[in-house]
Amino acid sequence: MTVVLFVLLPGVHLLDLAGPAQAFFAAGDLGHPYELRYVAGSPGTAVVPSAQGLPLAADADWPATTADDLLVVPGWRTGEDPRAWPQVGDATRERLRAHHAAGGTVASVCAGADALGQAGLLDGRRCTTHHAVQDELAARHPRARLVRDVLFTTDDRVVTSAGIASGIDLSLHLLAVRHGPAVAARVAREMVVYARRNGAERQASVMLRHRSHVDDTVHRVQDLIDAHFARPLPLADLAARAGVAERTLTRQFTRATGVTPLRYQQLLRLERAEHLLGHGATVEAAAHAVGFRDARMLRRLRSR
Repeated sequence: MTVVLFVLLPGVHLLDLAGPAQAFFAAGDLGHPYELRYVAGSPGTAVVPSAQGLPLAADADWPATTADDLLVVPGWRTGEDPRAWPQVGDATRERLRAHHAAGGTVASVCAGADALGQAGLLDGRRCTTHHAVQDELAARHPRARLVRDVLFTTDDRVVTSAGIASGIDLSLHLLAVRHGPAVAARVAREMVVYARRNGAERQASVMLRHRSHVDDTVHRVQDLIDAHFARPLPLADLAARAGVAERTLTRQFTRATGVTPLRYQQLLRLERAEHLLGHGATVEAAAHAVGFRDARMLRRLRSR
């Protein structure tokens, strides 16, 4: 079972932790189980105080992890004095580096990006954090490529989010990449959260990038495409399921999302194929897995 290991530091914000934990827990209820584990990021700490006053029990010893597992560092209360930010233990920094070097993904919420920076994982990579601590993060880690005022960034298996509720957006993105957009959408509905938020720049998740509208008809069609993007989906069938004419559907879909239904399906296929390629699949195998007859169309789409 895939492990999501939360690295807790003193003053951790409860929502930075609870939002992602709930998202992965909900995925388990939908048939994609995760084992949630909690470890103290500072030495000699078994009970981690939260910013909201609730003490959190955490393991002192790190469990064994594999490249398929996910390490997440929730943020903490930063306060007015940056010198009071918690120091990540040497062992924790090494664990974060080693996990990434072994092919694993590391993520942070809010000020948790500083922990990744202390481990050297932000050097030369795009990252973000809460708007209130962007300047401090940039000063602490001048080699990081800070992206301001976006919900989350991804760069070479280093994923950072803006903070507080945006940790949920980050988690939905990771679930979409791992299991497809339909699973992420179901998790969002289960959590009763708005799954279509988007940042100021182009994000990696197709679902989030093209769901920032309020057209219910188009959302229903997107639900169908999300769930069956690897299959042939004739426009006539989509229009019939939506109860509108083909021309009407194309016009509404393009107005709401900026792309046609076919282009949306291609983007979902391309996103999934890129994930498979990143995990060692050949172009031919990835193309067939996402519904292309051969690799030529996938190569053409990637070249764009």
